[in-house]
Amino acid sequence: MFVRHLTLKDFRSYESADLEFTDGVTTFIGLNGQGKTNVVEAIGYLASLSSHRVAQDAPLVRAGAEQAIVRGAVVHDGREKQIELEINPGKANRARLGKSPVTRPRDVLGTLRTVLFAPEDLALVKGDPSERRRFLDDLLVARQPRWAGARSDYDKILKQRNALLKTARTAPDRAAALATLPVWDSHLASVGANLVYARLRLLRDLQPYLQLAYDEVSAGQSDARITYKSSLYDELADQLAAGEVPEVAELEAGFAKTFEQQHRAEVERAQTLVGPHRDEMVLRLGTLPAKGYASHGESWSFALGLRIAAFQLLRHDLGTDPVLVLDDVFAELDAGRRRRLALMVADCEQVLITAAVDDDVPDLLTGNQFTVTLGSVQASTC
Repeated sequence: MFVRHLTLKDFRSYESADLEFTDGVTTFIGLNGQGKTNVVEAIGYLASLSSHRVAQDAPLVRAGAEQAIVRGAVVHDGREKQIELEINPGKANRARLGKSPVTRPRDVLGTLRTVLFAPEDLALVKGDPSERRRFLDDLLVARQPRWAGARSDYDKILKQRNALLKTARTAPDRAAALATLPVWDSHLASVGANLVYARLRLLRDLQPYLQLAYDEVSAGQSDARITYKSSLYDELADQLAAGEVPEVAELEAGFAKTFEQQHRAEVERAQTLVGPHRDEMVLRLGTLPAKGYASHGESWSFALGLRIAAFQLLRHDLGTDPVLVLDDVFAELDAGRRRRLALMVADCEQVLITAAVDDDVPDLLTGNQFTVTLGSVQASTC
C-alpha cells in the first residue's frame, strides 16, 4: 500500500498542490513553519478523517477559504483507488471513493492506512489518559474500520445519558426525570461492552509487538507493557488489569452492576462515571508506571515502540504495510535511536519523512526528496 498522488486545495498553507510519489522513502525538507508537516497531515487525514495536530477541522482550511479538498490516489495490491475529502467547517464533510460519493465520510476508512509518529506522541507516555485512549481507539479503527461506527454510537449515547443526568440533578421530581435512565444504561452497556472487549483483544495482540519494538529501539531489554485500568466494579476491573478478556455478555453484566453501584454519585455529579471514556491504559516498564518514572529517553522509546508495534500489528493483520509517516522525529532522537529506527523502517513499503535539514535523516533512508518553502513544494533527488 502506498500513496501515488496527492492533491491539496486550500488545505492549511496550500492554495493548491499536486504531488507525485512512489513507494520507498520520501523526505520533505524545510524549516519550521514552511508547510512540510501539512503535507503528511493531509495524508493522515485521508486515512483517519482526523488530524494528529488539532481536534477540530477549522484550522485545516486555509485562511479566507470556505472549504478544503484533499484528494489521494492509493495503490493497494497493484490496484489504484482515489479518495476525495471535502472539509467544510461548521457543516457536514463530504467524501468520494473513486468516482462515487459515499453516504458517510467514514465509509472511506480502510482504503488507506497510515501509522504516524510525531513529537506530539511523547504525550502518549507523559500526557492525559485521553491521549492513550485515542491511540488505542484509532488503532482499533485502522485494524477494523467498522469500529468507527461503534465509537460514534457510543459518543451519541453518552451525550444523551449525561444530558439526562444533568436534567435530573435539578429537577423538582428527580425520580420522574430519571424514568428513562435504565434505557440509556442498557444502550451504553451494550455498545460500551463491545468497545471494551475490542480494546482488550487489541491490547492482547499488541503486547508482544510492543515488547520487541521497545527493546529494539532502546537497545536494551525491559518489560514494556500496557495494562487496562477499567471503570467497572473492582473485582472485574482486577481481572481486566491482569490481562483477562471476558466475553461481551460478562462485560455487559459488569456495566449493569457498576451503574447500580455508581447511581447516586452519577446523579450528584451529573455525568457518566462508567465506560470506555473513563478507562485508562497504564504504560509500564517492569513494575513501575512509565508516566512519572520513565526517563526522557525511555519515554521516547516507549512512544516510538507503541507506533512501531502498531505498524507491525497492522502489517501482520492486513498482509501489507500501512504507510509509515515520521513527522520531524529524528531531530528529537539521539544518534543511537536514530540509527536503530532507520534500520527498523528501511524495509517498509512507503515511508514519508519530514525534517528541518538533511542531516537529521539517517543516510540509510535515501530516496525521493521534496524541498518545502513557504507552502511551495519542489521535487528533487537525494
